[in-house]
Parts: sequence; structure tokens; C-alpha cells
Amino acid sequence: MARSAAARKFTVVELRREPYQTLRGWAIGVLLETGAIRECDEHSHLCDATDPDAWRRARQFASHEPFQGASPAECVAMIEDIMASTGDTCPECK
Repeated sequence: MARSAAARKFTVVELRREPYQTLRGWAIGVLLETGAIRECDEHSHLCDATDPDAWRRARQFASHEPFQGASPAECVAMIEDIMASTGDTCPECK
């Protein structure tokens, strides 16, 4: 019995990977996506965007959609840690 060309096509199964491999990388991604931090255009340093609503959104996201393998409390703590260590200006632009 002959199979159609469509049936003979090889089916590729993609393995889904987490886009972030570390909790810190995930937290930086969340902060960038919510607008709580930004990258310096010239030097790529992370800078505080001074948007309290964006901080709140990042914390809420971290508590409701935690990084795989981490608790919501750990995710919020990492968000807080990064925010505490991020200045509002680029160190190289000063």
C-alpha cells in the first residue's frame, strides 16, 4: 500500500527548553519585559527604569508564574535582589 507524499514526510518533534536556564536570567528577563529595568543603548548595562508600577508587575508575575523549579518566594527574592543592585544610570555613561 503506497502512502501519500504528505504521509511520508518526516515529522520533527521539537524539545521545549525553558528560555532561561537560571533563576537570575529569568528574573532579568521579567524585569526587562515589564519595563522595570532597561539596557543602556551604548554599553548594555542594566539600569533602573524608575517605574514603580513596573516593579509591582514584575513582583506579581514572579509570584504567580515562578521560574520552573523555584518557589514563588525565591523568584520574588531574586527580583528584589536584582532591583536592589541596579542603579538608575549606566556606570560607564557618568
